[in-house]
Amino acid sequence: MTKLEAIIQPSRLDSVKNALREIGVDGMTVFEVRGHGRQKGHTEVYRCSEYTVDLLPKVKLEMVLPDSRVDAAIQTILKVAKTGRIGDGKIFLTKVDEAIRIRNEERGEAAL
Repeated sequence: MTKLEAIIQPSRLDSVKNALREIGVDGMTVFEVRGHGRQKGHTEVYRCSEYTVDLLPKVKLEMVLPDSRVDAAIQTILKVAKTGRIGDGKIFLTKVDEAIRIRNEERGEAAL
């Protein structure tokens, strides 16, 4: 099993979520987060005062998948979330040793 974490633009959330659902990925956790990478933020003017917005709004998706579905999920996210501009996001993968469903104590991929 693999934990997939994707940081994407908020505007791409519904498209990515629907595309993942189409390939059979139903379970995910979504967080509203703020951050920056190479994008670094930008300067804005509000009521004649200039200020820097250095932590930009992003969306973080987390899901644990059977290893057989990881590549399809990655390709789907890349295809749907990519705009070609700085700030499109990142995908991180982490191996998961065990998953346990609390309700009935199922373990492993059956718990997903």
